[in-house]
Amino acid sequence: MKVILLKDVKKQGKKDDIIEVSDGYANNYLIKNHLAVPYSKKSKELLDNELEIKKNNEENLIKNMQKIAESLSSHELTFYLSAGNDSKTFGSISSKQIAEELKKEGYNIDKKMIHLDYSLDSLGVHKVLIELHKKVKFYLNIHIKDKKVK
Repeated sequence: MKVILLKDVKKQGKKDDIIEVSDGYANNYLIKNHLAVPYSKKSKELLDNELEIKKNNEENLIKNMQKIAESLSSHELTFYLSAGNDSKTFGSISSKQIAEELKKEGYNIDKKMIHLDYSLDSLGVHKVLIELHKKVKFYLNIHIKDKKVK
């Protein structure tokens, strides 16, 4: 029997997959537990419409993220930290601080989207990878200056 999966099923397939299983397994487990629906022309049409809507939403999301990336890629954030003689700072800048500073400027970027390869604990300009979407990544310049020199 052919069924369309409504949820991921271990060792069978992922959501929206069309799979062939035995009648008993389909009726007694998958359909009964709302993990799948029987395959038919109508259910296939509904699945195709749902997948088309998801695809369009994903494309719109990517376009919006690309606009944000374009506006931020030439942008630079400046942070002030106390520093010693060798340009080594007392403290460091975290992804949370970067996210808060971006939020102040009107960009709603979660700290989990900000990838720090190393600790931002020295004076100068640092490039930080920001991944808004798996297809939209860019580098943001973070400038760390000495508090005394302001």
